[in-house]
Amino acid sequence: MSAKQKLILALDVEEKSRALELVDRFGEHIDIFKVGLELFTAQGPPVVREIQDRGKKVFLDLKFHDIPNTVAKAARTAARLGVFMFNVHASAGSEAMRRARDEVVAFSLKEDRPRPIVLAVTVLTSQNEEVLKTELGIQHGLRTHVKYLASLAKQSGLDGVVASGQEVLMIKGHLGGKFLIVAPGIRPSTAPPDDQKRTMSPAEALRAGADFIVIGRAVTGQADPEKALEQICLDIAPYG
Repeated sequence: MSAKQKLILALDVEEKSRALELVDRFGEHIDIFKVGLELFTAQGPPVVREIQDRGKKVFLDLKFHDIPNTVAKAARTAARLGVFMFNVHASAGSEAMRRARDEVVAFSLKEDRPRPIVLAVTVLTSQNEEVLKTELGIQHGLRTHVKYLASLAKQSGLDGVVASGQEVLMIKGHLGGKFLIVAPGIRPSTAPPDDQKRTMSPAEALRAGADFIVIGRAVTGQADPEKALEQICLDIAPYG
């Protein structure tokens, strides 16, 4: 897999025109674009289809977290939409994750369509150990919690997890190199952390073993986005 294929650009905007402008602007260097809550809530499935019509793949980042039946139905809908990958919250539990995977497999076999990659979100990169302990009541360490949720996701049959680059080595060492990891919170040294608390540079994350890295404001929020992306591509070229 080339470095270009490992990059995911976050379309964290509300307007469809702006999202498609970013796809057209950076499509030469990026194959996968992330559609998250802001864009999907504003524009719905049509924006996903328009990105796909441009020959690009979509990571549907809606973090399904509900009762197992609802998560399973949402997973089936994501598969019908033809996204490349989507995610559920590992905290939804093993039954929700397992049923999501089963629905996707059943749909893809019945319709003879490619099966989306199904990922589980471990701990958001905007959260740290203090947040887990004081707000969420999780008393064991953050890394232990991430490791536990990643293990639960694998046992439930999912393809991988969304986790900070700081936890990639630990997860790969525990669950094996074939278990996929998508690393958000990616920030070059020249970009501020913004609201992210557990960040890592693009090269560091790929060196650690991340299969995909999500970049957003580190490119789209810069004065010269093309130059920012060009530098990132240069930095990660050795890991393609």
